[in-house]
Amino acid sequence: MTSLPFPISGVCVRVKKNVGACGPYAHIVADFEPPGAGAEKLELLTTLPSSKLPPEFLPALREGLLEGLDGIAASVLITDGTCHPVDSSELGYRIAGEQAGRAARIGAGLLPKEAAEGLRWATWPGMPRPKPRAGERPQM
Repeated sequence: MTSLPFPISGVCVRVKKNVGACGPYAHIVADFEPPGAGAEKLELLTTLPSSKLPPEFLPALREGLLEGLDGIAASVLITDGTCHPVDSSELGYRIAGEQAGRAARIGAGLLPKEAAEGLRWATWPGMPRPKPRAGERPQM
């Protein structure tokens, strides 16, 4: 089993899909590390109280992380986040986990930097700058 080669800290994902003033919402900040000896494919830990990350969303977050990491073993520590009393949902946390896992793979060099263009809600230190769209001015 392949594992994350080195730590990727500060991966932030904020899913905001407003459709008619509501939609899935999730916000997490995660640190990814190579797994310890004998660890599972994914070790998921959180320092957040249930008011910031309700436990009922952890299975969806785990599912999304497994999908985003795509077979890469990692230890993931959720260090910050928020939830919305109405709009937070399993779908939002599954999307957040998948985007965070893919961001960690890009940050670790396990996916090409061009793959970052497909991550709508994720940011991380060292993230490649997005290419300007046609008609947009480049960001300074």
